[in-house]
Amino acid sequence: MSFLRTARTVAWSFLGVRKRSGWEEDARRANPLHVVAVGLVGIAVIVGGLIGLVHWVV
Repeated sequence: MSFLRTARTVAWSFLGVRKRSGWEEDARRANPLHVVAVGLVGIAVIVGGLIGLVHWVV
């Protein structure tokens, strides 16, 4: 599974919108270490964005 496909899979998981057939295919093909790494980076980006937004508003 490519990095971009893994990133797309994690992004859909963050949103909670996914077809069951697509989820089952990704679950079979995904490398767990890549999913965890992309998930941690995604969380860091979201938290960083929220912190930046708060600093900008305040």
